[in-house]
Amino acid sequence: MTLIDPIRIILVGTQHPGNIGSAARAMKTMGLSQLVLVAPQRFPDPEANALAAGAEDIVQKARVVDSLDEALQGCRYALGTTARDRAISLPEHTPREAAAALLEHTESGGQVALLFGRERTGLENEELMRCHGRVFIPCNPDYPSLNLASAVQVLSYEIRLRRLELGQLPVKAKIMDESEPASIDQLERLFAHLGEFMDEIDFHKGRSPDMINQRLRRLFLRAHMDEREIKIIRGMLSDTQRLLAQKK
Repeated sequence: MTLIDPIRIILVGTQHPGNIGSAARAMKTMGLSQLVLVAPQRFPDPEANALAAGAEDIVQKARVVDSLDEALQGCRYALGTTARDRAISLPEHTPREAAAALLEHTESGGQVALLFGRERTGLENEELMRCHGRVFIPCNPDYPSLNLASAVQVLSYEIRLRRLELGQLPVKAKIMDESEPASIDQLERLFAHLGEFMDEIDFHKGRSPDMINQRLRRLFLRAHMDEREIKIIRGMLSDTQRLLAQKK
């Protein structure tokens, strides 16, 4: 069964890729897995993977979008984090209250979002206006400088505590079931592999491969193959290629 975490962590306009990796690490330690990046300045980037420290899977599966509208698509409820008072009148939540509100809105099976803004300037007012409320972390007023990943850690921890209080098991990350239909990119990799194989055995004998490739593409698309079947076919192709290479 495919399970999708109903809590979506959205990072808006992240400037430093290391903060993306550190945020992914903070999420994973608390059982969260759905990360969406809105117009990050540098991503993908090796620094994000390096600072993920075991949470590279979350970084690699992170969805990158151009706008906040795309990031919020399908969500029923959203909260935005802010480090200071704003002119915008929105209900204000502590991290603990925010966690309770987010989980309450997932009870009917809906998706919810928790937004974090840019390292220096946070969320813009227009972005906060897309939210149902804002979350304020009560830092030391003499030094309210909280790192982005630390803020993600604080909220993720409160979500984890609330789930434990409710007796909920941590929601698993989205896992591909091998019996599900193969994705488009998996099929494209198969077609590329098949074309490479046919070239190696000189199947086309100097003729244009276009017609054969089109027919094979239609054949495999009609088959509605799953991930396991793709792996079997590509495994056969790879084994045959190795045998041919040994005979040369």
